[in-house]
Amino acid sequence: MNATILWIIAAILVIVGIVQLFQEQIILGIVLIALGLLVGPGGVSIFSRRH
Repeated sequence: MNATILWIIAAILVIVGIVQLFQEQIILGIVLIALGLLVGPGGVSIFSRRH
């Protein structure tokens, strides 16, 4: 996958997670932020293959 696409997906997940936190849906917000950090190419990407 292209790194730019991963950055966009990660950013969207984190932004939606923050919005959910403000709407008092704490668990969903935390899960979305964590997924955004996992998907992002700067984090531990779940799409990268390690040998």
